[in-house]
Amino acid sequence: MKPLGKMLMACILVTTIAVAASGCTTSTTTKPQLTLATTTSLYDTGLLDYLKPYFEQQYNATLLITSQGSGKALEIASRGDAGALAVHSPAAEKAFVANGTGMNRRCFAYNYFVIVGPPSDPAKINGTGAVAAFQKIYQLGTNNTAGVTFVSRGDQSGTHVKEQGIWASAGYNYTKQVEGSGAWYVETGQGMGATLQVADQKQAYTLTDLGTFLAYQGNLTLVPLEVTNDSALLNVYSAITVYNTKFTTDEIQLANDFVNFMISNSTQQLIGAYGVQQYGQPLFYPMNGTCSKFNCTCTGLATDLVPPTLKTGTSTATTSATTTKAAT
Repeated sequence: MKPLGKMLMACILVTTIAVAASGCTTSTTTKPQLTLATTTSLYDTGLLDYLKPYFEQQYNATLLITSQGSGKALEIASRGDAGALAVHSPAAEKAFVANGTGMNRRCFAYNYFVIVGPPSDPAKINGTGAVAAFQKIYQLGTNNTAGVTFVSRGDQSGTHVKEQGIWASAGYNYTKQVEGSGAWYVETGQGMGATLQVADQKQAYTLTDLGTFLAYQGNLTLVPLEVTNDSALLNVYSAITVYNTKFTTDEIQLANDFVNFMISNSTQQLIGAYGVQQYGQPLFYPMNGTCSKFNCTCTGLATDLVPPTLKTGTSTATTSATTTKAAT
């Protein structure tokens, strides 16, 4: 046999031995995976990509991230297509937990929504409260005042839900008086970054979370307009463990690990520092264990493997979850 042939045979033999030693399977080497359904603001700002390697290294796991509006994220999770959530739609989150599809809800960060618009501020809302600003925009917009346009995400995201709440506080029925009421009101059906770009092109007003605006600010001519009603513009982010009977106990525990990771001291420090060097301020403010004023829970390890609403059948449900997954 020629030398080259001997070398090839030797390489094949070594490879065969290595494969045999590994058992011809990836089950012992594949890392556990967690799919996280999240809102576009956490993703578009780069925060989750920044935190991802820290989580993966700490838990020796792979974090898969899918981003869309909070409403869509909750819908995906309710089908069992995601094991954890990171969203900012408090009322919808509470309902998600109350119906037994979620548990261990922990708020981990906050910032504020801001109303942005053209520097000329044709509706003259600068210096007013959020509710008063929406009232002026509505009155001038429905009267076809030149330059007064509002661009909405229109996607049932956390931002869109917040917008609807402000319209309601301003005295307007969203579906009957605002949505589809004229050319002044435009719905994109897209994420926050894309909506900001549309608003910029139209030189229109829009509601955005502060983090996404800062991340896109360099490519926009829109400016934040000072409003005084901070409570109406508060924006709280929470992590939630998703419950579904097709998840094993280990999969639920990994989701709990993510929730605990987000409220841990080290991650809270990372969140507080994110964006400071580039934007001069953090894109998100960590809870740092003090969240009573936000009416949410930000301390206490996530330990539930079954939602409290299903606790009467805890042992049965947990066994069912493991058995169902093993059979698939």
